[in-house]
Amino acid sequence: MSQTVADHVLQRLRGWGIDYIFGYPGDGINGIVSELGQAEGPHFVQSRHEEMSAFEAVGYAKFSGNLGVCMATSGPGGVHLLNGLYDAKLDHVPVLAIVGQVHRTGMGGSIQQEIDMHSLYKDVAGAYVQTATVPQQFPNLIDRAIRTALSERCPTAVIIPADLQETEYSPPEHEFKHVPSSKPGLSRALTVPPEDEVQRAADLINEGEKTAILIGQGARGAADEVVELAEATRGGVAKALLGKDVLDDELPFVTGSIGLLGTRPTWEMLRDCDTFVIVGSNVPYAQHYPPFGKRAVQIDIDPHMIGMRYPTEVNLVGDAAETLRRLTTKVRTRKGDRGPERWREGIEKSVRDWWDSMDQQAHVPADPINPMLIFNQLSPRLPDNVMVTSDSGSAANWYARHLRFKSGMRGSLSGTLATMGPGVPYAIGAKYAHPDRPAIALVGDGAMQMNGMAELITIRRYAREWSDPRLIVCVLHNNDLNQVTWELRAMGGSPKLPYSQDLPSISYADFAKSIGLEGETVDRPDAVAPAWDRALSATGPVVLDIHCDPDIPPIPPYVETEQLTDMAKALASGDPDRFDLMTKGLRTKLQEFTTPRR
Repeated sequence: MSQTVADHVLQRLRGWGIDYIFGYPGDGINGIVSELGQAEGPHFVQSRHEEMSAFEAVGYAKFSGNLGVCMATSGPGGVHLLNGLYDAKLDHVPVLAIVGQVHRTGMGGSIQQEIDMHSLYKDVAGAYVQTATVPQQFPNLIDRAIRTALSERCPTAVIIPADLQETEYSPPEHEFKHVPSSKPGLSRALTVPPEDEVQRAADLINEGEKTAILIGQGARGAADEVVELAEATRGGVAKALLGKDVLDDELPFVTGSIGLLGTRPTWEMLRDCDTFVIVGSNVPYAQHYPPFGKRAVQIDIDPHMIGMRYPTEVNLVGDAAETLRRLTTKVRTRKGDRGPERWREGIEKSVRDWWDSMDQQAHVPADPINPMLIFNQLSPRLPDNVMVTSDSGSAANWYARHLRFKSGMRGSLSGTLATMGPGVPYAIGAKYAHPDRPAIALVGDGAMQMNGMAELITIRRYAREWSDPRLIVCVLHNNDLNQVTWELRAMGGSPKLPYSQDLPSISYADFAKSIGLEGETVDRPDAVAPAWDRALSATGPVVLDIHCDPDIPPIPPYVETEQLTDMAKALASGDPDRFDLMTKGLRTKLQEFTTPRR
């Protein structure tokens, strides 16, 4: 029986274990879409916009650890995928984009919806992007795209003209310049550094007394080994934003996030350490690392990431878990040593005090609700197997500082691109990765208006497919593009600009109810905790529309003089909320210094 190219592509995807394609239809992919309706898989998940399809594929990949696949038509559909694919590229996530193209006879003829897709995708999917022209290029194009995406943790793209999809498939033959392919599958090599380099790293660590460890998403799967190194050195562990869920926040030596969204214990530990160990992290902000001159070791699976963020002395290219296991056997245990023990005691006290001050900050009075209180009340209620997504913006500040993840919990956001809008589609992708686990999306009202509201329709459509249908979308409703407003003040010396920053106020709860979801408006501080309890015990998706104060400042652990100068300039320039800002900002920051110390 004859088979079309489209049917062969879907068969090959099934062979690779692909269960879902996140996409939106269009005539440039009609051949594949029509075969999807007759095939036994993959399952097609229709978003409301191709950008959301890409974000959903990224969310699926982040929370499953497997390849995410998105699909779009030629021209405008392919353009729409780009933002999500760049998110995948910058956060090192394996995603395959299958993109349509105009008929081969029209290529180069400036016909409707023709874009040079190959050139368009060359940067975002530069590791592997190919345009098919004849059936015999398959399955090799699909196989190489998938193997490249998985092995290099990046987006790849295969562009298939519309008429080729409907052409009868014929495989490559044993002929000149035909390229065959082996059966689907990828055998991963275990990369380990040379033993003499591991010994050098151990010698360096053994000479120090104040060890600070920074972990990122590359340490996922190596949590036990990180703990073992921290216990041996009596050091503390800070986390990059994408590594927030790697290590249990209940561990007393875990200092939390690094950077502008970070914690005071992390800032103090990195400032005062004498030995710095980086494991699977690529945080790009040099000013938040220790002052130059500390002795440092880096461990990363990707040699391209080694030695590019801090002047490290020893660089170990290898799998984080296996490298740490080999390293720790050579690290001298410092338990009981006076210097390292005092260092650890100081870290643990700083962490205890920080969590106390965070609790106090969350209860600073606000109009109507302090946004930190939303996260403060959610944190102890997080289900053990929860998946949390955060959007970019001020929500990311509170996500980074106030949620305490335990082992087994997962969380992510757009860590490097920091684009608006992935919070809700990430959660949809996460639900397809683990339909038996609850998901929570924490988003600002700007991101919600940008695309989150439309994706509520996607949630309503597919919730019945999830064995645990709980998906909570929590909207921080403050009618302000809050993060940009604060950036204008603290980095640009500009007052809030209502014409660009104010958002139209609508009821997100009413919108949710209008499309058949549960929705609840929360506008009193004492209603926050009960609202979380009801949402977490609901039998389906819920939208929490929580009205919060835009004038509660996301103050970093260390404020630079230039930022203070710019803020003062913004207030002096007639910021419409200047009196609220000064009062609430001062009261918030004081909690770090007036909270009783334990």
